[in-house]
Amino acid sequence: MATRIRLSRFGTKKKPFFRLVVAESFSPRDGKFIDIVGTYDPGKDPAEIRLEGTKISEWLKKGAQPTVAVKSILKKGGIDPALLAGRGV
Repeated sequence: MATRIRLSRFGTKKKPFFRLVVAESFSPRDGKFIDIVGTYDPGKDPAEIRLEGTKISEWLKKGAQPTVAVKSILKKGGIDPALLAGRGV
């Protein structure tokens, strides 16, 4: 089971809002997911980031790999970079 932590888009046209979700690597962007681990709202100033650190660390330990965009959001949100190290993204 190849899982990824990635963004799922919500909101209206020109006003995006994203959820950070854990999903199978082959499922569509806004399709079926396993777990919601946070939110990201770029429309606010500064961008609002809400992360569930325990869930994220559990999924990273299980082998879920974050996408490039999610990796930068996690760093901005204060997730320990040591957890992200060694993940081939």
